[in-house]
Amino acid sequence: MLLALAAVCTAIVAGVALYRSRSSSPEALLRRLPSDGAVIVSIDFGALRRAGVLGIFGGSKVTQEPEYRAFVEQTGFDYINDLDRALISFHASGTYFILRGRFDWRALEAYAAQQGGNCHNSFCELTGSVPERKISFFPLRRDVMALAVSPDESAAFQMQAIKPARITEIPGDPVWSLIPIAALKQNGSLPPAALVLVRALDGARTVLFAASPENTRVAIRLEATCGNPAQAAALANELREITAHLRDAARTPDPRDLGGVLAAGVFSQKDVHVLGRWPVTREFLESLAGGAL
Repeated sequence: MLLALAAVCTAIVAGVALYRSRSSSPEALLRRLPSDGAVIVSIDFGALRRAGVLGIFGGSKVTQEPEYRAFVEQTGFDYINDLDRALISFHASGTYFILRGRFDWRALEAYAAQQGGNCHNSFCELTGSVPERKISFFPLRRDVMALAVSPDESAAFQMQAIKPARITEIPGDPVWSLIPIAALKQNGSLPPAALVLVRALDGARTVLFAASPENTRVAIRLEATCGNPAQAAALANELREITAHLRDAARTPDPRDLGGVLAAGVFSQKDVHVLGRWPVTREFLESLAGGAL
């Protein structure tokens, strides 16, 4: 009898552990984010940290902002060291985050209270740097936070529900972004060289950008899905022509400059997919971290 009871308890524990591991997998966590028409971004901070890439951004403008430094001092949380993965949805209603890392929840609740916010049953709300930026967050698990920045002070509640899967296969790259064509077309703040490439992607159905460390560099890849092979072939040729023009215009492309990075692109076609690749130097990442971030 005791052996049977022990076996049942073991099975229950194993089942709970399996459920928790599946419910907190990247695929499961992605289904909590609002995704209709949204730009979805995934960043594996743990992988970037192990590759020595994340340290480049340790001195960026974000980490040196007084507000951010005050947040680190009061909560003990610093994304450079404590964040392992971030899943982000840039949605029309706000920006939503699923964050996996090491959190001191009591310190976070105390920080919310110090900023004039309040917490109830582990759900916290506070006002950001401007009144229309309402921040809300709560723990999905001890090591997983759901956080939202939105005009809606309770926007994080949306991430309690599981939604239909928009992404059927998670890319293995440490950094990737699935971008709707409409969002690409609306981004008029891109540099001219990047804007020309983006406009060429107008006919694609979906666009995926991803990045992975590669020796001393980072490789950025593109996967654009078209309606048929003929459309894919036409898009690949157009991207090659644009890149050749950028290369000719630069004469001697500088790999530390965005134009130089884009001029180094290579493209191929595989059925309905257009595949692109750009090598990015560490110098370019350092200039990006020091200037753009």
